[in-house]
Amino acid sequence: MGKVFGTAGIIGGCTTAFPYISTNPFAALIAAIGLIFIITTLLDPNTISSTESWRKHSDYSLMRARWAALSVPAMVVVTHPLNVAGVIIAPYVLVASAVLAQILFLLWAIKIRSKLGIVLSAIGLAAFGSFFWVSAGTNIAAIALVVSAINIAAMSRHRGKGRHEEQWWEVLLNHPARILFTTFFALCAFGTVLLRIPAATKHGAIETVDAVFTAVSAVCVTGLIVLDTPHDFTQFGQFCILLLIQLGGLGIMSITTLALHAMGQRLSLRQERLMTSITDTNRENLIHALATILKFTFIVEGIGALSLTTMFLSTGDLLGQAVWRGVFTSVSAFCNAGFALQSDSLISYQTNPMVLHMVAVLIICGGMAPATSLIIPRWLAGRPIPLPARIALTTTVIMLTAGTFFILGFEWNGALAGLSMTDKIQNAWFQSATLRTAGFNSVDISRITSPTFMVMVAFMFIGGSPGGTAGGVKTTTIGVLAMTFWTSIANRNEITIQSRRIHARTIYRAVTVVASGIVIWFLTVLMLEVTQQIPSRYLIFEATSAIGTVGLSTGATPMLDEMGKVIIIIAMFIGRIGPATLFMLLSSEQPASDTRYPVTTISIT
Repeated sequence: MGKVFGTAGIIGGCTTAFPYISTNPFAALIAAIGLIFIITTLLDPNTISSTESWRKHSDYSLMRARWAALSVPAMVVVTHPLNVAGVIIAPYVLVASAVLAQILFLLWAIKIRSKLGIVLSAIGLAAFGSFFWVSAGTNIAAIALVVSAINIAAMSRHRGKGRHEEQWWEVLLNHPARILFTTFFALCAFGTVLLRIPAATKHGAIETVDAVFTAVSAVCVTGLIVLDTPHDFTQFGQFCILLLIQLGGLGIMSITTLALHAMGQRLSLRQERLMTSITDTNRENLIHALATILKFTFIVEGIGALSLTTMFLSTGDLLGQAVWRGVFTSVSAFCNAGFALQSDSLISYQTNPMVLHMVAVLIICGGMAPATSLIIPRWLAGRPIPLPARIALTTTVIMLTAGTFFILGFEWNGALAGLSMTDKIQNAWFQSATLRTAGFNSVDISRITSPTFMVMVAFMFIGGSPGGTAGGVKTTTIGVLAMTFWTSIANRNEITIQSRRIHARTIYRAVTVVASGIVIWFLTVLMLEVTQQIPSRYLIFEATSAIGTVGLSTGATPMLDEMGKVIIIIAMFIGRIGPATLFMLLSSEQPASDTRYPVTTISIT
């Protein structure tokens, strides 16, 4: 029944706030975040797992009264900027909600025989009753805030007697998908605050929506920008962006886990379970795997920074500028972020093969799991390697080669025109390496032809490999689906490779990842089409680049209005945590069932 009333409240709140949200993009972003959190909480099956134990104690009444008391001030805070004071029914709705919360508080006080609670309940009800007696002079919002604060303080002294009482923050930290959502959201909020500092920009504080856009793009290692990084941000601001890129690329949870381990702190069993689920490792190898990630990251980034610094020095940069540009570009390339300290990205280096190849190597290394990158020599030597790594490497090589030939063939007299044959080949290779997830460009993307546009959209949607900093649906997903396709064509019952059978759950997972990605992509394009007066070609490219956390743009990003920026912000965030993860926020761990049902046949063709 609580879920029914909660759902009704959400529908009513959305209906009431829609006129305001539809004209205020930033409010729309906040509303979308709040709506996702509320729906996740309401649909969480774990919230009813211990109902029977609650009913045996006064804890159930305490839980209802506490949430009701918290809901009333939340209503006041949310509706205050909506200017609903002129709506006749609004004060009565607030009074009715406050009275209902007060009744629940009274029932709890009676259940535990608290004289103080009963007295407070009577005073609160009398205060709300004054609204009907002298409504013209009654500030019902202030009364509601004061009474709710008193009730919450009174209830805070009592704890449940039943089983462990789950705190409100545990809803966000007891599930792998939710912990990813929460940590990335917190990091984006932290980045927004940093970039709003006047010292971070050259022209004073920037608009909040632009700060949010830049922070999310950096944390989600996307690279789409609404402000010119070298011209609009100071060196402090550039450092903040670099810090967000590094934390977003590595994952704040990985860093925190290793920091706790270094300080001698042990993880709880639940924390270990969550981290092993997130990193796809077992409990024994968790710390070793995380340490390998950090070591590999810093070593490769260090080598890249040193090499790029030398190359930038040879092009005429001063020592300090070359060092900073080398470090920034190396970290941005390895994390597949696409941020550059040149306004034209790497177009000015399109005839400098050393810079292009070094950045491409960093992108490829960062786009794969460290363990996969470290076994490349064994793979090239023809020695046996684990099957997942073989699928990732094979798919990556195929895509890099195919992308190079496609771009070279379609853009020979297009975006590559004016370059020598050698530079055309090298730029086609570089663009093939970067278009799947990195976001750097050495040619003008706005000049690409329609066939190249289609190839780029497909490759951006696929993205990089699992375990790395890349986005997209991942190369292993496409590899599994390709093998599934061939198995079906060959009329075989099972997918086997290297004397190994791929489990059906892996195939289901691959289908889920691609299907959820398509759904999010379609909704993003649809919302952009409805709200933006920009050609569809540009919007489709922009949406795909955001969801794939690529960062390439045909020039549509600066043309977005505030609503368009909010839509792209949400798309980048979903792309980083994974479209499938967004739907998994509502899932719970269910024990496997041994029940077997009769098989049915459905006509497909």
